[in-house]
Amino acid sequence: MKVLIVGGGGREHAIAVSMKKSSRVDQLYCVPGNAGIAQIAECDSSIGVMEFDRIVEYAREKAVDLVFVAPDDPLVGGLVDVLKEAGFKVFGPDKKAAILEGSKAFSKDLMKKYHIPTAAYKTFEDPQAALAYLEQAKLPIVLKADGLALGKGVLICNTLEEARAGVKEIMLDKHFGNAGNRMVIEEFMTGREVSVLAFVDGKTVKTMTSAQDHKRAKDGDQGLNTGGMGNFSPSPFYTEEVDAFCQKQIYQPTVDAMRAEGREFKGVIFFGLMLTSEGPRVLEFNARFGDPEAQVVLCRMKNDICDVVEACMNGTLDQVDLQFEDNAAVCVVLASDGYPVSYEKGYEITGLEQFEGKEEYYCFHAGSKYDVQGRIVTNGGRVLGITAKGATLKEARQKAYEATEWVSFKNKYMRHDIGKAIDEV
Repeated sequence: MKVLIVGGGGREHAIAVSMKKSSRVDQLYCVPGNAGIAQIAECDSSIGVMEFDRIVEYAREKAVDLVFVAPDDPLVGGLVDVLKEAGFKVFGPDKKAAILEGSKAFSKDLMKKYHIPTAAYKTFEDPQAALAYLEQAKLPIVLKADGLALGKGVLICNTLEEARAGVKEIMLDKHFGNAGNRMVIEEFMTGREVSVLAFVDGKTVKTMTSAQDHKRAKDGDQGLNTGGMGNFSPSPFYTEEVDAFCQKQIYQPTVDAMRAEGREFKGVIFFGLMLTSEGPRVLEFNARFGDPEAQVVLCRMKNDICDVVEACMNGTLDQVDLQFEDNAAVCVVLASDGYPVSYEKGYEITGLEQFEGKEEYYCFHAGSKYDVQGRIVTNGGRVLGITAKGATLKEARQKAYEATEWVSFKNKYMRHDIGKAIDEV
């Protein structure tokens, strides 16, 4: 098979590494890709993920057999529909189904209608009405931009002043662009956060191993929300009891609800969960692999990714025995200092050769490119996802942090407490 991956971050590099391992893949392409992906796939960095016509043209030119659409923007924008119309086999939800991530108001209304456990909420299109509601709301409270905001459109407000400023930021100043035309105000939930990714074929759900993200930029969960500063898998807090509840009350009901709404979902659903004292609740849905969840989950998957992807597209996922290694993985993100606000890029990355031939270590590129001199340089806020596997979470964490020392670039920044929660188990 010839496979084209759409995207250019750490998630796409992890997908590409899995695809490369498949006995069924002869040739791998990626647009736009990055310097890491370019080492195992043919990339065209001039094509953006929202340039649908150019992506179709490229897929035709390369005569690809399968297109894997990985990021949120093109999924919500309907790239899957465009590619299918052009005659390609595509992995990922169509536009009607991707609204599960594309609109927080839609997903909250869906959960309410089908009794899927989540936080109490209200949706607003008028900022004045939102401000009036906040005057009598219980604090702390959560404000969410309705649309896509690169994983950053969620504000946790501890005081009324913060909440008022949040409404201004989202709805009036349009800090997240059109994503803030509507806003969801949600009750604040406490507990452990866990991410569970699931393959879905429209009716059957097969969950992958659990993971836990670290969204805040700084140690001790301080600083601004980011796309994710690190991850570990599996989560020791995601017990068999929690899984049994979620399978029955959350995962299957969500897929059934989407089908009942005429929005059959085929692809990957990311279930963001909060393990509250009253039981698991849904924090958010994503319509694709998380980043950096993909980096710690896919490296532990035993199945050939092409077999699973094909089963999702064909509606035969119930025949797949999805299996993961009985071990652990930890990913520590090396970022450009100043992320997620402002940062410089274009700095040379050295030491990448240290990962060659080391089986349990991975260096997933997120924001990298080749410069005119052919050097690999930084090209984003999140630059690399240094990932390691170990027999236990503690061993995997120790190895991942050890490997962060192998690579260097000017303004390299990371959190030093990824996976710290496992010490409490």
